[in-house]
Amino acid sequence: MPGQDGPTTGRRNDERGPPALAGEFLYGATSLAQCPPDALPEVAFAGRSNAGKSSTLNRLTGRSALARTSKTPGRTQQINLFAVGGFGRLVDLPGFGYARAPKAQREAWERAVRQYLSRRTNLAAVVLVMDCRHPLQAADRAVVDAAGERSLPLLALLNKADKLNRSRQAALLRTVAAALPKTAEPLLFSATTGLGVPNARGFAARHLAQADAAAFRA
Repeated sequence: MPGQDGPTTGRRNDERGPPALAGEFLYGATSLAQCPPDALPEVAFAGRSNAGKSSTLNRLTGRSALARTSKTPGRTQQINLFAVGGFGRLVDLPGFGYARAPKAQREAWERAVRQYLSRRTNLAAVVLVMDCRHPLQAADRAVVDAAGERSLPLLALLNKADKLNRSRQAALLRTVAAALPKTAEPLLFSATTGLGVPNARGFAARHLAQADAAAFRA
């Protein structure tokens, strides 16, 4: 994959490369209608409950408590927006799948995610966070399809890759790459060890900057 080192697609504990994304929490929205009405570009983080979205955001921003983490699935229950400088935002979407909440509430979260991915006009790119031991489940494929329908760049983060040996990492990467459309790329990642962090930071920063530049030219 472009910008990746060998079969593990990154450096295990080496975070040389793009600096941490300077994120500041703005607020949580319960629906697309509550999201900011401006044109600032956004990179959204989607994934199943407990895949590690919040830990991923914390690692990429270099702030251990920017996004609230928990071992209990369903911690992220809103569309949480974080400012990156003055030129864009990172967006932590509610986790889909199992959560300790009433069915109606879970359906509301999933509806908010679908609407955001399909209708948010300033969405520049999507980061899909998956547990590498259970990749590309039905809900994950729905995110891939939603991004593909809008030709949005998608980074498929195979999180918790530190739990696999190198041969299993390489095999997983080949399998997931073959299942993704051309607008998507996989990346072995670990919020714990830092594997893949420079590549993921670069992806987010690059697409925020490109979208911001395109909006300025328009």
